[in-house]
Amino acid sequence: MIIITGSVTLRPEHLAAGVAQCVAHSMRSRAEPGCLAHNCHIDCENPNRVAFVEQWADMAAVLAHFAVPESRAFVAALRDMTDAPPEMAVWAAERVQ
Repeated sequence: MIIITGSVTLRPEHLAAGVAQCVAHSMRSRAEPGCLAHNCHIDCENPNRVAFVEQWADMAAVLAHFAVPESRAFVAALRDMTDAPPEMAVWAAERVQ
């Protein structure tokens, strides 16, 4: 399984629109092949920060996700709503019993 964690800190004037974009992106992503989970969360310590937690079946599914035009458009749209680049980490994981 591949786990992706990430975040973006939105400028206050773009918070509502940015959160709506993030939720729409998560919902769209969950319909993609190989997506096991894709959720966004508001940071309790910084309400302008949206954090993402994603689970994918394998790296092929992740690469396909990154290639979807809507994914690239989502990232481009967020760039206009923030002063700092988004953060992202990709992890290979296996469940511990």
